[in-house]
Amino acid sequence: MRKTLAIAALAGSMAVTGLALSPAAAQASTTTQSAATQSTGTSWGKFFSSDGKAYTFGRTWKSGGKVFTKWYGVDKVGGKKGWVWFEVYQNGAWHKFNKSWDGKVVGSWSGRGIGKVYTFTCWAGKFDNCGKKYRIY
Repeated sequence: MRKTLAIAALAGSMAVTGLALSPAAAQASTTTQSAATQSTGTSWGKFFSSDGKAYTFGRTWKSGGKVFTKWYGVDKVGGKKGWVWFEVYQNGAWHKFNKSWDGKVVGSWSGRGIGKVYTFTCWAGKFDNCGKKYRIY
């Protein structure tokens, strides 16, 4: 039953948004979460830049009406920065923000009123060598 719901959710989200989602992202996109998922959250990634020189991974969960994300960034080459982008649907509007790093980094953020979260990774510039966009919440 759970597998059928995940497949239906994936098909519905692809038809509406036109995005191809990974299995982990498809699981994150379901609107009905079990109590176990809410307490442990959803792990996501490794999401690579288009050239494979940087990637991000992390975990997103909801607690007390607030959505939390802890992410890790890895720049495998060095010398140029990796960038992680987050696109967040919060309180009826879309917001974008990013963070750069060189080497390895750990970051986190949280907020209330969040309905959807997408992320992607770039390398060597804010808009350069960007990988696929994935829904993480």
